[in-house]
Amino acid sequence: MTTQPGVYRMLSDSSEVLYVGKAYNLQKRLHSYFQKNNLARKTALLMTQVQRIEVTVTRTENEALILENTLIKQHKPRYNVLLRDDKSYPYIILDETSAFPRLSLLRSKKKIEGRYFGPYPSVDAARETLQFLQKLFGIRQCSESFFKHRKRPCLQYQIKRCSGPCVGLIDAAPYRQALDYALLFLQGKNTAIVDALATQMQAASAALEYEKAAKLRDRIQLLHKTQEQQHVISGDANCDVLGLAEKDRHVCVAVLSIRQGQLLASQSYFPSVPFETDATEIIESFISQYYASDRPQALSSYDEILVPMLLHNTTALSAFLREQHQVGIAIKKPQRGVKLKWLSMAEDNAKVALQQHTNHSQRLLEQLAAVSTLLNTSKVIGRIECFDISHSSGEATVASCVVFDTQGACVRDYRRYHIKDISPGDDYAALKQAVSRHFSTILEQKLPLPDLLLIDGGKGQLSAVHSVLTELSLQSLLLLGIAKGKGRKPGLETLFLSGQTQGIHCSSDAIELHLLQQVRDEAHRFAITGHRKLRDKRRVRSNLETIAGIGPKRRQRLLEHFGGWQELKRAHPDELRKVPGISPLLAQRIYDNLHP
Repeated sequence: MTTQPGVYRMLSDSSEVLYVGKAYNLQKRLHSYFQKNNLARKTALLMTQVQRIEVTVTRTENEALILENTLIKQHKPRYNVLLRDDKSYPYIILDETSAFPRLSLLRSKKKIEGRYFGPYPSVDAARETLQFLQKLFGIRQCSESFFKHRKRPCLQYQIKRCSGPCVGLIDAAPYRQALDYALLFLQGKNTAIVDALATQMQAASAALEYEKAAKLRDRIQLLHKTQEQQHVISGDANCDVLGLAEKDRHVCVAVLSIRQGQLLASQSYFPSVPFETDATEIIESFISQYYASDRPQALSSYDEILVPMLLHNTTALSAFLREQHQVGIAIKKPQRGVKLKWLSMAEDNAKVALQQHTNHSQRLLEQLAAVSTLLNTSKVIGRIECFDISHSSGEATVASCVVFDTQGACVRDYRRYHIKDISPGDDYAALKQAVSRHFSTILEQKLPLPDLLLIDGGKGQLSAVHSVLTELSLQSLLLLGIAKGKGRKPGLETLFLSGQTQGIHCSSDAIELHLLQQVRDEAHRFAITGHRKLRDKRRVRSNLETIAGIGPKRRQRLLEHFGGWQELKRAHPDELRKVPGISPLLAQRIYDNLHP
């Protein structure tokens, strides 16, 4: 783990972001979470649910602070309760709708048209910047309604913080020139301003005007403070930055997404690379596959791709991207400036992610080997499939099948089965139907069989599944049941191996048990989310079908208009009337039925 500053994300076994935090020293901060004593209650509860930790390296703690805020807004982690105060970082916005544009402070979540500068680390820093611009350039900050109804100069003009454009005390041309200087200042191109202030400060000091010199000194310090360059926030560039790391035949490509000069996300990928593949070939192959035409994201949202080395086929790749997406995307290796710093940041993130990945892969191999030893089998277990059943008193029964291999969860191989034509609540029949449908498809399509079939349940569930496997001539498949212990407390599970009468008990800290628990919990999560979706869908349909005057078309319009059942239930009759085909009388009838 790196000792650099950055942001860390704690994820559950279902890849839900549980917590986002920042640290000046990532290694030291993350190690503190694994202390056996002195953990706060909330932190201890959090750590029982954390399955993996992802990090994004930054250059400074201030960058980490801003990126942390962005990620919390994006993911809304359940354990970031102290940060859920609707806090947003302030911007300075330029409104150019008037002949005399104004600068103002914006901290609202509502998007307003204009040119944005920031975000600033604090409201005080943004306000000080605005006050400084008032003193230096006389740019107005009043609202449009206030500006249009002035008959005489306001107090801001009297204290020399505004040039008085509201009453014609300055023409548009000189005002625009002053505004251009202010924009240069906000963009960080302020060397000339600093030089001028330094000259004035020296002159004041030479004339023994120490108070004036001190004020000028404070202004220079304020200018440096508010214009501190950020790598996470800089300019208005739109690009993707690719960082590469290689170690022991393992490869990681980190992708940083920069939008409007802001680092919005980082993602790491671990492509399978043949032995002795050149780094240039890795990046070229990654670009051609990552930006293929079937990717959901549109390339039109950014202008260039920054790469860590000069590529051999830049022209061909650019032509490929243009043909696939009808937009011109430049592929460049940055040489200097903030883009080179972004590239360095991407490479740092690739190195950290690769280290974490190799550690995780090694641990997973150790866990799989431990499972083989536990089950006393000479067969190397490389693929585990697990089934679980979920329903509400027999309603909307759904079976899940999740798959884990030597790389972890194989989400692309997950399957759900809607169970039909069984007695409500009959878990054995549901399991038999799901396993039969699943392995019939595997045999028909000649897909790979698992090395271990894991069932969430005890001897009864195991017997039901074994009967199905026997019918399909798969009785030799290694079959294991995992039954919950007393109080459903993790660590007290009993394992039942098909063909053996005695259960197997493991130590609560055994790595093989941890893997089986993880697979079992993932199957449960996948089953219950599928069940809830099916249950809610059926309940919505039945509730709307009982309302007179609501047929299939109107049901579809209502659900499409409100985006789902929850929003439809919250809708007021006046909002329901806006849906095509819904009269005021029908809107009231819908509302009354949904709110008995």
